[in-house]
Amino acid sequence: MSPSPDEPVRPSPMEVIRDDLVSVDTLTAGMTKVTAGYLLQTPRPTLVECGPAVSIQSVIDGLRAHGLDPDDLAYLVISHIHLDHGGGAGDVAEAFPNATIVVHEVGVRHMVDPERLNASSKRVYGPLYDSVYGACTPIDQSRIIGVGERETLDLGGGRRLELFQTPGHAKHHIGIFDPDTGDLFVGDSVGVKMPGMDVIRPATPPPDFDYVLAQRSLDTYLSLTPKTVHLAHYGAVDPPMEALQEAKDRLELWMEAAEAAWSDNADLDHVAETLGHRFASEVVEVDGDPDAKGRVELLSGIRSNAMGLVRYLDLKEQGRVAT
Repeated sequence: MSPSPDEPVRPSPMEVIRDDLVSVDTLTAGMTKVTAGYLLQTPRPTLVECGPAVSIQSVIDGLRAHGLDPDDLAYLVISHIHLDHGGGAGDVAEAFPNATIVVHEVGVRHMVDPERLNASSKRVYGPLYDSVYGACTPIDQSRIIGVGERETLDLGGGRRLELFQTPGHAKHHIGIFDPDTGDLFVGDSVGVKMPGMDVIRPATPPPDFDYVLAQRSLDTYLSLTPKTVHLAHYGAVDPPMEALQEAKDRLELWMEAAEAAWSDNADLDHVAETLGHRFASEVVEVDGDPDAKGRVELLSGIRSNAMGLVRYLDLKEQGRVAT
């Protein structure tokens, strides 16, 4: 998992995708290819996702080793405030004092005062909170932009990002689209596909997962006809339109399997066990990669997904979800 405090910090590996786009491995949990950040090398350099606080120094060191000086970073855009995506935002803000933090409007108050976010995350993650994620540090509200229904971010030189709300995985999730290049950065709203996975697995954790809203968000992505879809976990999925349709189909499959199990017995253990049997073949061992299954269990484990699905089905029965 995460390195011990006595181990030297390893700068994040940087993979040049194009002259204007670099993938940043955040080294979440001390493993490679868990959570990706993306550096847009535009006139106003922009980082999409930064990873958790525990491994954020690796990201900062990687960016600096890549040539980004403290005054250079213009924006940090966070798809949603789950700690594996934006937990290190306060540290990035401190290391890059000119950077503006961009997050869903619902997430702004949690960036300004992360006490409730830290407390709830500690309850959810248990021992992993300290070893993998760590506490968010506060950010001055003057340095944060809250994204409403839609927002445009000026990257300079005629480049821009289109930001828009994409709930489903979480109510505070945004999609990030570069209309000039066709790059679409989707956080967790499309799902997870890491080494050892042949298919996209939905990410349906509690407490905010909503099946109808998640499918609508995927339809929004399809309407953009992106040229590349970049997952946070992990990397580009091709072909992009087929990948988005696969995400819709796989989410429907998981929902149907969960609902059938829940209808038989609404107990979480029963639903999780059913999903575990049904989708056991989705993740395989990878020669020379001992972390293949650990990555998936950390970020999109069967029980975590089952918890979100069961909660959604309970709320649906009560008439408290979107239709």
